[in-house]
Amino acid sequence: MNLPNALTLSRLLAVPVLMALLIVSFPYHDQLAAGVFLAASLTDTLDGNLARRRGQVTELGKFLDPLADKLFILSVLIVLVQEGELAAWVVVVIFGRELLITVLRSLSASQGRVIAATPWGKTKTVLQVLAVILLILQRPYPPLEVPANVVVGIAVAFTVLSGIDYLWRFRHVVWRPEGLAAPAGGAPGSESPVNPLVRRLHEALSTRGLTLAVAESCTGGLLAAAITDQPGSSAYFKGGIVAYSNEIKERLLGVPGELLARHGAVSAEVARAMAEGVRRRLEADLALSITGIAGPDADGTEKPVGLTHIWVDSDRGGEGRRFVFDGDRWQNRHRAVAEALALALARVGATP
Repeated sequence: MNLPNALTLSRLLAVPVLMALLIVSFPYHDQLAAGVFLAASLTDTLDGNLARRRGQVTELGKFLDPLADKLFILSVLIVLVQEGELAAWVVVVIFGRELLITVLRSLSASQGRVIAATPWGKTKTVLQVLAVILLILQRPYPPLEVPANVVVGIAVAFTVLSGIDYLWRFRHVVWRPEGLAAPAGGAPGSESPVNPLVRRLHEALSTRGLTLAVAESCTGGLLAAAITDQPGSSAYFKGGIVAYSNEIKERLLGVPGELLARHGAVSAEVARAMAEGVRRRLEADLALSITGIAGPDADGTEKPVGLTHIWVDSDRGGEGRRFVFDGDRWQNRHRAVAEALALALARVGATP
């Protein structure tokens, strides 16, 4: 039990207190209920940030946090329906959306991917909190009835829209396009599907007699794994370096420390230095590098989640691409691999 988990647990413990404050009538009980609700809502922001900052993300926290969120908001809404302050259909819409996203997250987790919160989802949460506070306070302060109804309407609209946004953003959970397929499981002897881009790169490199090396950061070896899925890749693939930390980027790839300090690890300059470094170190004809912010958080930087820099280097010089992917961590990393393969194909004069 660490501090982030204690904050999450406090949100669960606040549920019966809130229900009692809303049902039992005594002076200022509504004002107290609104205060408790606001304080408990703030823990929803604090617990996750503290867990990630302190490296205290635990299995208990992963289980408690979504449970506390849903029980907390839904229990208050149900009491407000019972008290005649809210229409029942509003709760049905909110609960339906939460159930749908929970199923989507569970399905995604079973595929080894994490669905991160989206701006629509975060806005929905803020609006729901504001709506509940106004609904509580409209009882002692009748002039707040109209603003409360307006905010409830906006919150319901964002609840529906954010649900649609999640379904569209993470449609790959139920439908995976070519090139983003998860490795196949099954009986011994079954083979993982080879990325079509890898097949084309295999043909191009084999025909031209070129060798390849890779340097990866955010993809953590996925590019090398995709390349070596292809039988016969040992004929041209020299190897790869997973330089996840700045220390390894400097030590193994020769990326200057001042470059990292000035531009940051996720930059075109560092991507270029990584590609040049691995090509020189492994003595390859062609080198690819990937550095990015896969998500779900920006790791304390002001750069956007999904920002990815890819670089290719050869004896004809180098060139890079910049992307801002809008998927989850799994999809952003696999898109980076696909774009790196496409860039390599373009460099050797093959069609991506």
